[in-house]
Amino acid sequence: MINGGGRIPAVARTPRSRWVEAGLAALARGGPDAVRVEALAAELGVTKGGFYGHFDGRPALLEEILDEWERRCTREIIARVDAEGGAGAETIRRVAQLTSSEDFHRIDIAVRSWARHDPPVAARLRRVDNERMDFLRRMFGRFLTDPAEIEARSILAFALAIGRHYFIADHPGYTTPEAIELAGNHLLRPPAHEEGQASGGIPDR
Repeated sequence: MINGGGRIPAVARTPRSRWVEAGLAALARGGPDAVRVEALAAELGVTKGGFYGHFDGRPALLEEILDEWERRCTREIIARVDAEGGAGAETIRRVAQLTSSEDFHRIDIAVRSWARHDPPVAARLRRVDNERMDFLRRMFGRFLTDPAEIEARSILAFALAIGRHYFIADHPGYTTPEAIELAGNHLLRPPAHEEGQASGGIPDR
C-alpha cells in the first residue's frame, strides 16, 4: 500500500545479528550441520529470503558465526580483563568466571569438534588457542619467573578450563566444583618462597 506521501514503507528485515545469534545457538546444539538456513528462518519466524539480504549463502553465515565466537569468547574477554587490570592470578580467575557458562562451553566444544574434520576451522582454532595460551603465559609471568613453570601452569590451566565439564569421577570429600576450585587455586598459588614468607616459614636459600 502507498501511503499519503506516495512512498512504499520499508519492510523491517530481521537484523543480521539475529541470524548470527541463532546460528551460534544451532551450532552449540548440533554442530555445523545444524546451521541450516531453512531451520533458522523457521526459528526466527521469517522467510529464508531475508537471509540472502544479509549473506551470500550458508558459508558466509558459518564464517561470521566463527568470527562472533572468536570475538565473544577470546578477544572481547581478554580486552575486558586487560582494561580492568589487576594481578596475574586475579586476572586469570576473572577470565575463568567470564568463561564458565554452559553456553560458552557448548559453543567452544562444538567448534573443537568441527575443527577435527575442517582444516580451515582447525587453523582458526589453533590461532585462537595460541592467543589464549599467550594470554595465560603473560598472566602467569606476572608472578612467576621460571619459563618452564610458566609454560606448565599455562598448559594445565588451559586443560582444566576445557576438561572440567567432562569430569564424571568422584572426588571423596568434595563436590566436583569444589575439586575444580582446589585445582585452580593450586595452579594460581604464589612461588614457593613467597608461600614460605606468607606463612612465616623460612624461605629456601
